[in-house]
Parts: sequence; C-alpha cells; structure tokens
Amino acid sequence: MIFARYAIAAALCAATSTAFIAPNNAGYGVKTFTSTQRVASPLMTSTLSAPETEAAADSPNRMRPPIDYVWSDVSKQLVDVFGYSQAEVDAYAGEVEDSKENLMKIYKALQLARGFENACNQQYMQGKIRGFMHLDNGQESIPALVDYAIKNGDKKYSYYREHTHALASGVDPGAIMAELFMKETGTCKGAGGSMHIFDKPTYFQGGWALVSEQLPYAAGAAKSILLDRKLALSDNDDFLKQDVAPPADDDRISVVFVGEGGAQNGRMAELLNSAAKDNLPLLIVVIDNGRAINTFTEDVATNGKVYQQGIHYGVPGLHVDGQDAADVAKGGKAVIDYVRSGKGAAILQVHTYRFNGHSPADPEHERGRKDEKAWARLDQDPIKKFEDKYTANGVFTEDELKAAKKEILADVKAAVKFADESPMPPVELAKELEYPDAPDTDYNTKPAPAFADAVNARTISGEQMDTITAHIDDLRGKAKAGEISIGDAINLAIHEEMLRDPTTTIHAEDLQAGSSYDIPKLTQQTYGKIRAADEIIDEGHFIGKALGEGMNGYRPIIELMNTNFGIFGMAELSSAGNTYATTGGQFDMPMTIVGAGGTAPNQALGAEHSQPFHAYVMGIPGLKICTASSPDAAYGITKSMIRDNGPCFLFAPVKMMKESKGTLDLDVCAPLNKAALLHEASAESVAAGNAVTVLTYLHGVKEAQLVTDEIMEEGFDIDLIELRSLKPLDMDTIRKSVERTNKVVILDESTLSGGVGATISARISEELFDLLDAPVKRLCMDDAPVPYASTMEVAVVKRGSDVVKAVFDF
Repeated sequence: MIFARYAIAAALCAATSTAFIAPNNAGYGVKTFTSTQRVASPLMTSTLSAPETEAAADSPNRMRPPIDYVWSDVSKQLVDVFGYSQAEVDAYAGEVEDSKENLMKIYKALQLARGFENACNQQYMQGKIRGFMHLDNGQESIPALVDYAIKNGDKKYSYYREHTHALASGVDPGAIMAELFMKETGTCKGAGGSMHIFDKPTYFQGGWALVSEQLPYAAGAAKSILLDRKLALSDNDDFLKQDVAPPADDDRISVVFVGEGGAQNGRMAELLNSAAKDNLPLLIVVIDNGRAINTFTEDVATNGKVYQQGIHYGVPGLHVDGQDAADVAKGGKAVIDYVRSGKGAAILQVHTYRFNGHSPADPEHERGRKDEKAWARLDQDPIKKFEDKYTANGVFTEDELKAAKKEILADVKAAVKFADESPMPPVELAKELEYPDAPDTDYNTKPAPAFADAVNARTISGEQMDTITAHIDDLRGKAKAGEISIGDAINLAIHEEMLRDPTTTIHAEDLQAGSSYDIPKLTQQTYGKIRAADEIIDEGHFIGKALGEGMNGYRPIIELMNTNFGIFGMAELSSAGNTYATTGGQFDMPMTIVGAGGTAPNQALGAEHSQPFHAYVMGIPGLKICTASSPDAAYGITKSMIRDNGPCFLFAPVKMMKESKGTLDLDVCAPLNKAALLHEASAESVAAGNAVTVLTYLHGVKEAQLVTDEIMEEGFDIDLIELRSLKPLDMDTIRKSVERTNKVVILDESTLSGGVGATISARISEELFDLLDAPVKRLCMDDAPVPYASTMEVAVVKRGSDVVKAVFDF
C-alpha cells in the first residue's frame, strides 16, 4: 500500500516537455503568449521535492494561456466597474507596495499555504491521511488575499479544497493537520476530514464536499449579518445571540469560494439573484484554474468570464491574475471594501493554475492536463514571481525571504508533529454526534430567549402586534372549539414560536399569500421580509440559505408547498443532517421543514405529486422525521421541532390539511420520538387471538379509523398506532402492542422497495421476532408510479379495505 502511494506521488510530480495544443477557439479571449524557460529559485525548495524538469516547448497555441495582467489592467476595472477614483485605486496599491510589512505578510501566507499542502501530500503518501484529499498548490494568491484582507468575524464558506483557506482565516495549522490525520484534536474531532474543515472561533464554516452546495449557505450566512443588524443582536463569547447590537461600524461580510467549473452550476444564478434582491454583504471568490475537476473547462462551458455573470443582477466583478499575489491583494482588498461599504455583493475571479491533480489518486488522463501542469509549475508559480519581483527591486534580500520561509516551514513541521502525536477519537463519539438534542428531549422545559420581548418591541409595530395577536386569539378559539385545521394548527405554532424566539425565521414560496394551506400566513406581514422571506421557486436554494442562517444563530423554518418539491433540495437536506456530526459538534443545525405530502387513495394528483418523499429522506443521518394526521399532533410537533437544535422534517397529509379538524393541547410541545396509540384492541379480542397491531401514518390513519368498526363487527380488533416519529422509531410502543397481539399489519404510504414499511418490518422481524405468530404484513404502494386515473391508482395505493382483508387473513 505504501509502495502504491509513492508510485502515485511520482506520477503526480512528474512533468513532461510535450506542448499541449488547443483548438483554434480555445481560451477566454485573453492574450496569446510564448513560454520562457525559468531557472528555479533556491527559495523554492519545497518540503516535498519534485523531479527537475525542463519547460514545455514554446507554443503560441496552448489550451489556456496566461492573462499576464499588469496592475493597470486591474486598476482600470476598479475605476470603470466599481466606481473607484484613480486616487483611491492608487491608495490600495500603496497599502501593499509601500509596506514591507504587508508584503511580508503576503509572502508568509503564500509559503504557509504551499508548505502545508506539500506536507499533506507527504503524509498522504505515508498513509497517515486517508480518504479523498485535494491540494491547492499553485493557487496560493487566494489564501494570501484572505490573510491580508478578510477579518475574523467574516463568515467563510469554502469547498473541498479548503485547507489553505482555513489556514489563512486563522484556523490553527495543528488542528487542521490533526483533522486530516483523523485525530480527536482536529478541528472537527476527526469527524470531518480533509473536505470538511470547520472552526467556530474564526467563523470558518466549511469545507463542503458537494460541488457548489456552499453557495446558498454563504447567502444564508450573509443574511444572518443583516438579521443581526435589523434585530440588534450579536454573538456572545459562546457564539449565542445576545441582546447587544453590532457596532455602528459593523462591516462583516460573507465570503464564498467556488471554482470556475462549479460557478457554471445553476446555484450560481440563484445566488446572484438572492444577493441582488437582498443586497447581501457577500463576496464570491471564483478560483479559475481552467479545470472542472480535471476536464478543460472550455470543453464543458461556454462562458469562462464568471466575473461578468453578475452584470444582469447589478453585481460587479473583477478579474485578476493569480500569478501576481500582490495585485490579487490590492485588487481583492478594493472589492472586499466595496462589499463592506454596504453596496452589495461582488465577484472576484482569480485566474490561476493548479499544480496538482484533482486529488492524489487521479490519473489525470484528461486532454492536456499533464502538460499544462508541468508548464505551470515552471512558468506560473506565484511564489517564484513574488520572490523574483521583490528581490529584484530591492524590497527584500534573498536571506530575508529564506528566513521567513524557514520560520513558516517550522510551523508546518510542528503541525505535523502535533497531529502525529494526538489521540484518535473514542468510538462512542460517533453516536454522541448523531443529534444535537437527544431524541427524548422535553421541549417544554427549554427557556425562551430573555431578549424576546425587547426585540419584538423594536421590530414589530403596535399595529402589527395588534393584528397578529387578534389572529392568534382567533386560532386559539378555534382550537378550543375543536374547529382548527392542520394547516391552521401549524400556522398557530409558528407564530407562537416566532414571538417566543425572535431568532426564528421562515422561508417559503407564495409566503405573502399564505402558501397553499395557510402555514406561513401573516408571517411577512408581521415580522417583515428580513425574517419571513418569499423565495424563488427552487427548494434547494432556500433550504440552503436556511442552513447558512442556522449555522449563525438563527432558527429557520422552511415551508414546502408540497413535500415532494423537496427533491430539489436533497443535497442541502443531506448536508443539514450531516452538519452537526461533520463539524464535531461545533455547529448546531436548527432547521424545521414542514409541508403537506403523502399519497391518499384516489387523490388524483399523478405520479410527481404522489412520491413518498418521507421514504427518500429516511436514510439521511441526523434528520428527525415526524408525521401528523391531526391538528393536535401537527401543533405540538411543530413547536418542538422549532425548539430543537437539529434538522427536523414534519410531513402532514396533503388531502387532510383542511378537512381534518380538532382541538389542541395549547402551549404544549409534543415529543419527537413517540408514536401514538389511537385505538386499543379489547382484552377479549386479545385473549381470543383476534387482535392485530396496525401501524400507519398520514392518510393511513384516516383509512384505518374508517374501517375499525367493520373489523370489530367481525369479532376482531386492532391496536391502531400512528407512527408520529418515523426517525427515530418508537420501538417501545410497538413492542408493547406486539406483546399483546403477536401480529402486525403496516399500512404504508411508500413503495415496496426502499419504503418506510420495509424498514419498520425489518426492525420488527429482527428485534421482536420471538413475539410474532406470523410474518409482518406490509400493505405498501406498488413500485409503479402512482397513476392519475382512479381505475389504475387502486392497483398501486393501499387503503382501508386492504387493512380489513389483512386482519381477517391472519
């Protein structure tokens, strides 16, 4: 295994002298060039030596020529696009060029990034770092900018190639290396790994492995800054919200890193729209290395000028040459200050080259990749250019730079030593990181924020408060009279919790109008657009924004008009479930997702609106999943979910949202881990062996209730259990019933393959096998799509009549 890793290392470091040729239309519309061979500087000896190679042959037709910008190319953009005066631009240049201290700061950041990544490569080849790892060699001007111009309080969102971004953000090198070594002293206690570096004290918030998923998260983080300012709240020493307004000069921003390949993702357009609509303090750093993984980006994308993507949204962009770290710092600082000034979002595209493959395991067979890499190492090294420029002009001597590099590499060596000597995490930690709040939490005992009344008083007008108070009183009156619907019960719970805790926010489509079932009714009219956001029609986008808010002290609610639309947000839902564990318990993920779904008999909605999305999300770790077929269950569960510190998903029955009416146990939170026994079989039926446990949820509850009398008339009876908690599953209640009946029927609104009923049946068979007198009977949807026509639909969707037959057949 070690031999194989060294073989991979040799392949990675090898360079060829073969020119790589582009098609005639290749390039981003930039200058052509002729490569010149350079002599390696003695300062460039790295911690992982590469074999000496000759420069690739000259060719005016390389696949991706350098842009070779000089400072005037950058300054002109700042004047023309960002509205800076020439004097202001000159001042940004002077802050770098006239300051030996700042130049040294940039150089040390360059060397720290390079030295750390080289050390990572060494340790990977020795087997001490495992899994996927992605190195940043050649792109060091970006972390140098972060170190120079990004502040500790700024929110930072990166992707899987984030080691150097974390370093530049101030995250301890030893903790990062220990995380890569899967050690307990790592940033995430060994739970995250190379692609998931998180650090709460520096607001470094990932490390996200799915390409471009970090974009809406960063938008949510930017929104949290605006929420802080609007609500006059800030973080205390424990990173919890306190009733202290941010300072008057609060200029925090959210920064998100994305590759130019990832920027072709549709999330980018959604991000730009959101940034423009809400005037978000957001910097989008596009790391343009010309490779989408390893594929030449122009082979898959027609617009490489990502910095111009914001034109139609009023979001300006700057294009800089990553080979010149000083120019990146000067231009980047100007763009960052533009965002800090409150003018809105901006894009910074850095043209660079990545010296390594996508990951150490990549064969890099893609067209032109190996030749490009060999040439770039010799001709496009930002550290080499910095050293040549500032020793030639007399700012630094070679000895000064050698001393600085020696200091940095000593720090890297210390980080490796710390990681190597650190302990592995205990096995028990894995289960401890499943949920922020234990499944048996009593949410009634959770205190409300002490600042609730004060925040409400300064953010909700007297007229608004009168209106919402009257609305709440009306709903509570209906609840007492047994006339409240499921949709209204959820709406009541949401308003009570949003008033109880002003850090609660809500996102939905058609929110102003109350959506389809009045779940978000009067939220925007009461709490304003800052807390109640009407969203574009893409659930993934606003679930992602909610995730960013949740990481930054807020409690977002997402209302899905139909839960099946959550299919658009599977990536974001998955990451929401993983975040608490992946971050080593640093970041809670309070998020409540609620919507109407399920498949009722004869609902005539067709296949796409009849999918069992509750089954699709069952496999997402860290997600609590509940159902509610009555107003009382919906009300109590919603209140608890909003108070939970992890992601929760409530499914309500789409065909019962308005027809099901009842009373509420007002002001009471329901457990998130308990089923409900709705009807208990008589002792006589149990003694006669004619009792059956019926497990169901959503519309199945109504179907079973409609046939209970029919079953009893024939001398049989049932324990009817509503599965209000699908995950975690209440096996105690199921066990208690099966001990009496010894027979189980599951009426399931999901498919034969991969359905909820399959999971429940398996657990009963594994854990309660000795209690069963017969195999579990599953009454589930057929694997065929649900038809629109009722004559066909009856063959796919099970109903009450199937329950009767199953009970009688035992």
